[in-house]
Amino acid sequence: MDHKTGLFQTSLRQPIAARVSITETARAPLPPAERGLPEVTNWAARSPRIRAVLLLLALWPVPAVEADELRVAVASNFRPAMTALAARFEESSQHQIVVIHGSTGKHYAQIVNGAPFDAFFAADAARPLRLEAEQRIVTGSLFTYAIGKLVLWSPRERLVDPDGQVLQTDSFNHLAIANPELAPYGTAARQVLQALGLWEHLSARLVRGENIGQAFQFVATGNAELGFVARAQLAAPGHAFEGSSWQPPQSLYDPIEQQAVLLQDSPAGRAFIGFVQSEQARALIRTYGYDVPDVQ
Repeated sequence: MDHKTGLFQTSLRQPIAARVSITETARAPLPPAERGLPEVTNWAARSPRIRAVLLLLALWPVPAVEADELRVAVASNFRPAMTALAARFEESSQHQIVVIHGSTGKHYAQIVNGAPFDAFFAADAARPLRLEAEQRIVTGSLFTYAIGKLVLWSPRERLVDPDGQVLQTDSFNHLAIANPELAPYGTAARQVLQALGLWEHLSARLVRGENIGQAFQFVATGNAELGFVARAQLAAPGHAFEGSSWQPPQSLYDPIEQQAVLLQDSPAGRAFIGFVQSEQARALIRTYGYDVPDVQ
């Protein structure tokens, strides 16, 4: 028997279990954890091409979450401040804000009739509270975001005196106010005139805008010599308005507490509401001529 034959016969004399163990050990792939690959069948693990495909799939970037678009109904007086807030929010998030401005009363009617708004920033507390009572808002989302102030203003120097006595003179033909039935600033203007005993006396000279933005335009364009506007309209950063003004005492009208609510529940909506309540946003709101509540 030659040397090769002896080796062959020796191999055959080994127990079958031992020979199978040796074969399986030689062929067994490394554990998946040691190779950084998911556990797969033996045929896939032994194929270099398939291993390459699996590696590419593992490294393939996960697509970014699609940005949401929020439709925010905003009282006209708060439009400049909201535009600034939306820009800040968009810088730090993937979401976009679409600002729809108008009178609070008109926005309320649109919401009741199914307008697709995600949030509502009113110029008062009455409409948001009414929406809450009607169960049209996200529970617990109502909060006060700003406190507005009323100002009697004219672009003409010295027309409006520091005490508002001009209202009792004949030195003007038209006095602009926002519609008291639709706009909280119009309601406040009516309260001031009623407190002064001038509501009926000046009724023929009143020019009513649909909202405080339109009332402001009546005065700014000269269609009315003076008018009741929002202090924020005169205090917007980067806008210097000349003329004369009088700020009525708070005792003459109800506080203009501006509240907001979330109408559609979504992560983007909650993130925006949370941002508006942050100290960064509150500081920005102050720069636009509003007060903010001490406690949110």
